[in-house]
Amino acid sequence: ILKNNTYPLSVSSERFFQAILIAEFAKNLKVKAISHGSTGAGNDQVRFDLAFQILCPDKIIVTPIRDMKLSRKEEVFFLKSKGVKISWKKAKYSINKGIWGTSIGGEETLKSSTSLPEKAYPTKLSEYYKKIIELKFKKGELFSVNNIKDLQINNIIKLEKISSKFAIGRDLHVGDTILGIKGRVGFEASAALLIIKAHKLLEKHILTKWQIYCKEQLSTWYGNLLHEAQYLDP
Repeated sequence: ILKNNTYPLSVSSERFFQAILIAEFAKNLKVKAISHGSTGAGNDQVRFDLAFQILCPDKIIVTPIRDMKLSRKEEVFFLKSKGVKISWKKAKYSINKGIWGTSIGGEETLKSSTSLPEKAYPTKLSEYYKKIIELKFKKGELFSVNNIKDLQINNIIKLEKISSKFAIGRDLHVGDTILGIKGRVGFEASAALLIIKAHKLLEKHILTKWQIYCKEQLSTWYGNLLHEAQYLDP
Protein backbone atom coordinates (compact mmCIF):
# COMPACT_ATOMS: atom_id res chain seq x y z
CA ILE A 1 0.00 0.00 0.00
CA LEU A 2 1.33 3.41 -0.98
CA LYS A 3 -0.80 6.26 0.35
CA ASN A 4 -1.21 8.79 -2.47
CA ASN A 5 1.27 6.65 -4.44
CA THR A 6 4.00 7.83 -2.07
CA TYR A 7 3.80 6.82 1.57
CA PRO A 8 3.97 3.13 2.63
CA LEU A 9 1.89 3.70 5.81
CA SER A 10 4.95 3.17 7.96
CA VAL A 11 3.95 4.78 11.25
CA SER A 12 0.19 4.79 10.75
CA SER A 13 0.03 1.01 10.40
CA GLU A 14 2.23 0.38 13.43
CA ARG A 15 0.56 2.83 15.81
CA PHE A 16 -2.65 0.84 16.10
CA PHE A 17 -0.83 -2.37 16.95
CA GLN A 18 1.16 -0.50 19.58
CA ALA A 19 -2.12 0.78 21.02
CA ILE A 20 -3.57 -2.75 21.10
CA LEU A 21 -0.60 -4.06 23.07
CA ILE A 22 -0.73 -1.10 25.47
CA ALA A 23 -4.45 -1.71 26.05
CA GLU A 24 -3.82 -5.39 26.80
CA PHE A 25 -0.97 -4.50 29.15
CA ALA A 26 -3.13 -1.94 30.95
CA LYS A 27 -5.91 -4.49 31.44
CA ASN A 28 -3.47 -7.04 32.83
CA LEU A 29 -2.10 -4.47 35.28
CA LYS A 30 -5.65 -3.37 36.16
CA VAL A 31 -4.67 0.30 36.02
CA LYS A 32 -7.25 3.08 36.09
CA ALA A 33 -5.73 5.30 33.40
CA ILE A 34 -3.58 5.23 30.25
CA SER A 35 -1.48 8.15 29.04
CA HIS A 36 -0.10 8.90 25.59
CA GLY A 37 1.99 11.82 24.36
CA SER A 38 0.23 12.70 21.13
CA THR A 39 -0.40 16.34 20.31
CA GLY A 40 -3.72 17.71 19.13
CA ALA A 41 -2.53 18.22 15.57
CA GLY A 42 -1.98 14.81 14.00
CA ASN A 43 -3.40 11.36 13.42
CA ASP A 44 -1.81 9.43 16.27
CA GLN A 45 -4.09 10.92 18.91
CA VAL A 46 -7.09 9.45 17.08
CA ARG A 47 -5.44 6.05 16.67
CA PHE A 48 -4.55 5.74 20.35
CA ASP A 49 -7.83 7.19 21.59
CA LEU A 50 -9.94 4.91 19.40
CA ALA A 51 -8.02 1.78 20.30
CA PHE A 52 -8.25 2.50 24.02
CA GLN A 53 -11.93 3.45 23.86
CA ILE A 54 -12.75 0.19 22.05
CA LEU A 55 -10.48 -2.24 23.90
CA CYS A 56 -10.53 -0.79 27.42
CA PRO A 57 -13.36 1.76 27.63
CA ASP A 58 -13.19 1.80 31.44
CA LYS A 59 -9.72 3.38 31.42
CA ILE A 60 -9.22 7.14 31.70
CA ILE A 61 -7.15 8.51 28.80
CA VAL A 62 -4.61 11.13 29.93
CA THR A 63 -3.04 13.33 27.23
CA PRO A 64 -0.88 16.04 28.86
CA ILE A 65 0.77 17.34 25.66
CA ARG A 66 -2.58 17.79 23.95
CA ASP A 67 -4.56 19.05 26.94
CA MET A 68 -1.91 21.53 28.07
CA LYS A 69 -1.15 22.58 24.46
CA LEU A 70 2.58 22.26 25.08
CA SER A 71 4.94 23.38 22.33
CA ARG A 72 8.17 21.56 21.53
CA LYS A 73 10.12 24.45 23.10
CA GLU A 74 8.16 24.05 26.33
CA GLU A 75 8.77 20.31 26.31
CA VAL A 76 12.51 20.83 25.82
CA PHE A 77 12.59 23.43 28.62
CA PHE A 78 10.81 21.02 30.97
CA LEU A 79 13.22 18.19 30.19
CA LYS A 80 16.23 20.45 30.67
CA SER A 81 14.85 21.60 34.02
CA LYS A 82 14.69 17.95 35.10
CA GLY A 83 18.32 17.35 34.18
CA VAL A 84 17.76 15.46 30.93
CA LYS A 85 20.84 15.73 28.72
CA ILE A 86 20.57 14.78 25.05
CA SER A 87 21.48 16.32 21.69
CA TRP A 88 18.90 19.10 21.53
CA LYS A 89 19.79 19.84 17.91
CA LYS A 90 18.43 16.41 16.98
CA ALA A 91 15.41 17.01 19.20
CA LYS A 92 14.21 19.69 16.77
CA TYR A 93 12.96 16.81 14.60
CA SER A 94 10.22 14.39 15.53
CA ILE A 95 11.45 10.95 14.50
CA ASN A 96 9.27 7.86 14.71
CA LYS A 97 11.21 4.74 13.78
CA GLY A 98 9.45 1.46 13.08
CA ILE A 99 10.03 -1.80 11.24
CA TRP A 100 8.20 -0.63 8.12
CA GLY A 101 9.89 2.78 7.99
CA THR A 102 10.67 6.01 9.80
CA SER A 103 8.74 9.27 9.71
CA ILE A 104 10.45 12.63 10.21
CA GLY A 105 8.75 15.88 11.11
CA GLY A 106 10.29 19.31 11.58
CA GLU A 107 9.90 22.95 10.70
CA GLU A 108 10.74 22.13 7.07
CA THR A 109 7.69 19.87 6.77
CA LEU A 110 5.30 22.61 7.87
CA LYS A 111 5.33 24.22 4.42
CA SER A 112 5.72 22.88 0.90
CA SER A 113 8.53 25.20 -0.15
CA THR A 114 11.22 23.49 1.93
CA SER A 115 12.63 19.97 2.06
CA LEU A 116 14.33 18.06 4.83
CA PRO A 117 18.12 18.43 5.04
CA GLU A 118 20.39 15.42 5.05
CA LYS A 119 21.00 15.79 8.79
CA ALA A 120 17.29 15.22 9.50
CA TYR A 121 17.38 11.63 8.29
CA PRO A 122 18.46 9.12 10.94
CA THR A 123 20.15 6.83 8.38
CA LYS A 124 23.02 8.40 6.45
CA LEU A 125 24.16 7.66 2.91
CA SER A 126 27.17 5.36 3.18
CA GLU A 127 27.00 3.10 0.10
CA TYR A 128 27.80 4.48 -3.35
CA TYR A 129 28.18 1.39 -5.54
CA LYS A 130 25.39 -0.72 -6.99
CA LYS A 131 24.34 -3.93 -5.27
CA ILE A 132 22.10 -6.72 -6.54
CA ILE A 133 19.56 -8.02 -4.03
CA GLU A 134 17.40 -11.05 -4.74
CA LEU A 135 13.93 -11.10 -3.18
CA LYS A 136 11.56 -14.06 -3.24
CA PHE A 137 7.86 -13.88 -2.43
CA LYS A 138 5.38 -16.50 -1.31
CA LYS A 139 1.67 -15.62 -1.25
CA GLY A 140 2.54 -11.94 -1.33
CA GLU A 141 4.98 -12.02 1.57
CA LEU A 142 8.75 -11.67 1.51
CA PHE A 143 10.00 -15.25 1.71
CA SER A 144 13.77 -14.80 1.43
CA VAL A 145 16.50 -12.20 0.92
CA ASN A 146 19.48 -13.23 -1.19
CA ASN A 147 18.29 -16.87 -1.07
CA ILE A 148 18.31 -16.96 2.74
CA LYS A 149 14.88 -17.96 4.08
CA ASP A 150 13.63 -16.44 7.31
CA LEU A 151 10.53 -15.08 9.02
CA GLN A 152 8.93 -12.21 7.12
CA ILE A 153 9.66 -9.68 9.84
CA ASN A 154 13.33 -10.72 9.95
CA ASN A 155 13.53 -10.42 6.17
CA ILE A 156 12.20 -6.86 6.33
CA ILE A 157 14.74 -5.90 9.00
CA LYS A 158 17.55 -7.56 7.04
CA LEU A 159 16.58 -5.79 3.82
CA GLU A 160 16.33 -2.46 5.63
CA LYS A 161 19.89 -2.82 6.95
CA ILE A 162 21.17 -3.44 3.43
CA SER A 163 19.15 -0.89 1.50
CA SER A 164 18.99 2.05 3.92
CA LYS A 165 22.72 2.66 3.44
CA PHE A 166 21.93 3.76 -0.12
CA ALA A 167 19.54 6.48 1.17
CA ILE A 168 16.72 5.17 -1.00
CA GLY A 169 13.08 5.22 0.04
CA ARG A 170 13.20 8.85 1.13
CA ASP A 171 10.38 11.20 0.27
CA LEU A 172 7.90 13.79 1.53
CA HIS A 173 4.25 12.83 1.77
CA VAL A 174 1.35 15.29 1.61
CA GLY A 175 -2.13 14.05 2.41
CA ASP A 176 -5.32 14.48 4.37
CA THR A 177 -5.18 13.80 8.08
CA ILE A 178 -7.99 12.05 9.93
CA LEU A 179 -8.96 15.49 11.26
CA GLY A 180 -9.58 16.69 7.71
CA ILE A 181 -6.62 19.04 7.36
CA LYS A 182 -3.62 18.66 5.09
CA GLY A 183 -0.47 17.24 6.61
CA ARG A 184 3.10 16.88 5.37
CA VAL A 185 5.72 14.49 6.68
CA GLY A 186 9.11 13.21 5.61
CA PHE A 187 10.03 9.56 5.74
CA GLU A 188 12.61 6.95 4.91
CA ALA A 189 11.44 3.41 4.19
CA SER A 190 13.92 1.69 1.93
CA ALA A 191 12.83 -1.89 2.66
CA ALA A 192 9.13 -1.09 2.35
CA LEU A 193 9.58 0.70 -0.97
CA LEU A 194 11.77 -2.06 -2.41
CA ILE A 195 9.31 -4.77 -1.37
CA ILE A 196 6.28 -2.93 -2.73
CA LYS A 197 7.95 -1.98 -6.01
CA ALA A 198 9.42 -5.45 -6.52
CA HIS A 199 6.08 -7.14 -5.91
CA LYS A 200 4.28 -4.73 -8.24
CA LEU A 201 6.76 -5.63 -10.97
CA LEU A 202 6.07 -9.31 -10.29
CA GLU A 203 2.32 -8.68 -10.52
CA LYS A 204 2.74 -7.17 -13.99
CA HIS A 205 4.16 -10.48 -15.18
CA ILE A 206 1.67 -12.88 -13.61
CA LEU A 207 -1.66 -11.08 -13.10
CA THR A 208 -4.24 -10.03 -15.66
CA LYS A 209 -5.12 -6.36 -16.07
CA TRP A 210 -8.41 -6.89 -14.21
CA GLN A 211 -6.71 -8.67 -11.33
CA ILE A 212 -4.27 -5.77 -11.05
CA TYR A 213 -7.16 -3.29 -11.18
CA CYS A 214 -9.12 -5.09 -8.42
CA LYS A 215 -6.02 -5.41 -6.26
CA GLU A 216 -5.34 -1.68 -6.53
CA GLN A 217 -8.92 -0.86 -5.48
CA LEU A 218 -8.79 -3.21 -2.50
CA SER A 219 -5.36 -1.95 -1.48
CA THR A 220 -6.50 1.66 -1.57
CA TRP A 221 -9.65 0.87 0.43
CA TYR A 222 -7.79 -1.19 3.03
CA GLY A 223 -5.00 1.39 3.23
CA ASN A 224 -7.46 4.21 3.90
CA LEU A 225 -9.15 2.22 6.68
CA LEU A 226 -5.79 1.39 8.24
CA HIS A 227 -4.54 4.97 7.97
CA GLU A 228 -7.68 6.38 9.57
CA ALA A 229 -7.62 4.10 12.63
CA GLN A 230 -10.37 1.76 11.43
CA TYR A 231 -8.40 -1.47 11.88
CA LEU A 232 -10.96 -2.76 14.41
CA ASP A 233 -13.94 -1.80 12.25
CA PRO A 234 -16.05 -4.96 11.86
